[in-house]
Amino acid sequence: MHFGASWYPEHWPESRWPRDLALMKRAHFTVVRMGEFAWSTMEPADGRFEFGWLDRAVALCEQAGIDVVLGTPTAAPPAWLTSAHPETLAVGEDGRTAIHGNRCHYRPLSPVYLRYCRRIALEMAKRYGRKKCVIGWQIDNEFNHQSHDEDTRRQFQDWLKVKYRTLARLNDRWSGAYWSEDYQDWRQIVIPTAWGHNPGLRLEWQRFHTTTYRLFQKVQIDAIRRHADRRQWITTNLMGWFPLFDHYQVSRDLDLASWDSYWPTGTPDPVEDALPHDLTRGFKRRNFWLIETQPSSVNWAEINTMHEPGRIRLRNWQAVAHGADAVLYWQWRNALGGQEQLHGSLVGQDGEPRPCFDELAGLGAEFRKAAPHLKGTTTAAEVALVNCYDSRWAVGFQRHHKDYDWVRHFREHYAPFFNRQVGVEVLSSLVAPDRHKLVVAPALWLLHETTAKNLAGFVERGGHLVLTTRTGAKDAENALFPALPPGPLAALAGVAVEDVYPQTAPVEVTGRFKGRAKIWVERLRVAKGTEVLARFGAGCDWVKGRAAVTRRRSGRGSVTTLAGWFEPPLLDAVLADVMKAAGVRPRFSGPPGVEFSVRTDGRGREVVIVMNHSEKAVRLRPVPGRALLAARPRGPWTLAARDVEVFA
Repeated sequence: MHFGASWYPEHWPESRWPRDLALMKRAHFTVVRMGEFAWSTMEPADGRFEFGWLDRAVALCEQAGIDVVLGTPTAAPPAWLTSAHPETLAVGEDGRTAIHGNRCHYRPLSPVYLRYCRRIALEMAKRYGRKKCVIGWQIDNEFNHQSHDEDTRRQFQDWLKVKYRTLARLNDRWSGAYWSEDYQDWRQIVIPTAWGHNPGLRLEWQRFHTTTYRLFQKVQIDAIRRHADRRQWITTNLMGWFPLFDHYQVSRDLDLASWDSYWPTGTPDPVEDALPHDLTRGFKRRNFWLIETQPSSVNWAEINTMHEPGRIRLRNWQAVAHGADAVLYWQWRNALGGQEQLHGSLVGQDGEPRPCFDELAGLGAEFRKAAPHLKGTTTAAEVALVNCYDSRWAVGFQRHHKDYDWVRHFREHYAPFFNRQVGVEVLSSLVAPDRHKLVVAPALWLLHETTAKNLAGFVERGGHLVLTTRTGAKDAENALFPALPPGPLAALAGVAVEDVYPQTAPVEVTGRFKGRAKIWVERLRVAKGTEVLARFGAGCDWVKGRAAVTRRRSGRGSVTTLAGWFEPPLLDAVLADVMKAAGVRPRFSGPPGVEFSVRTDGRGREVVIVMNHSEKAVRLRPVPGRALLAARPRGPWTLAARDVEVFA
């Protein structure tokens, strides 16, 4: 376990630094992150490097026994660079070139910018790549934008040429005859706007961003690896559900995944907080770092609510429960100027601890106590939810109902497992389920051949699969299959979708499961041998009396199909039934608002983290193991509101 914050020594006189380190030790810090915005301080003029200040800051950390993660500063190019090379600045969709004075305002594929990025990363690695206290590197900061300049357009065209090989194939796959969209030359292909362009073109432009940022970070990774010890890992700070690129692909070249978690209000939502942790753990299918999170409030919400006492501690323990091996705050101390001068911090502009400091210092002590038990463990999961960026993007292009939000749909299918204390892995759609008993594939609208084969093999081996609305309608190029949905999975599921019906009012569901569907229902043609478990009732005459939930046995497993976006009580009942059929049984149970999470080393050693997200104390049954954070009775025990206990 690591615990720390982002520290920017370049903002303050060196005489201040020892005081900072002393306070960090008081807070039980084990690590600081620094450097990711300090390019103008590291290289104040083209080719003139000044690392003396950073040498001294790193040395102070080493003397204090605090490890360092260094960020490459490429998210904030210096003014001398953008002035001399305006061709490195991004161009917006409106054709306007970015101006200096923000961050991430560069063109990710600019050859000139990549050359400067490679050079600064190389110089840093030569200096700190064998420094013992430097344990890792962060590339750039929060990849978050695209550029619509002509150079990027030409690179996009070249990328399409490599992928499709011939214009005839591209025109065919994109149905180019529609609206006279056939291309006769690769240079005719445009960068799509946010509306009105061909679905195939829009999907490929979205995919191109994945290639863009893999290349952008690979330039820096390769530069660092030339001089860094193998023990030094490399990451970049991702942003949960941020939609610009495929996070599984961008993470492939990294040693570990990390992400930045912020809550704009003080209102807790344990499900919404937990899911992005499971998402990030799935990027590399192992533990991750929470490399940025707020110590109190943020500065960018409409109302920047301060969290009530205990909330940050609770949410940080939840991150650990879901696979975080580090928690780092942004930021240590407020700068006196700059755009984020009002963002929450542990230390105020006067250099003294803020009210949140003692709570977080106590959390640091707890992490230190639990660290030996957590080492080598990760979150246990018998259930997987399949995540497909292509499907998410494609649904976003053509929602067909304003409320059909793909991430919301995914979250609602995650909630029943979270609420029943069942661990979940969020699995890439291109990865075969392996150690799971149950797989849910929410809105798998684009169905890759690999995905269909993996899911069919999972069912044949005895797995239980759940398919939802908007499954298997499209192929890998965002074109409709010539067969009805769920396309390649139709025979396995034993159903075909005859038509879809976006809804403005709920539709009743009756049978083994009773409740209501909302937003979207589908009319199924049910094959012989497929069991109908529930039917639609009043609310939509097109589907009245038709199958709402079906199940088909295949091999040693089964496929359950949900023909509507079900309201939470109905969805919970259906998924509880599938859990029972799959043999997925929660280890623990408790009153609403209490979360149990198990981290295990896979060889019998377990750590159980119990979190009370509610506003009242709860009485709980004994949990195996010894309580690490407070003295607890051997029998039934009480967990206070917003409190946590860890058993090992």
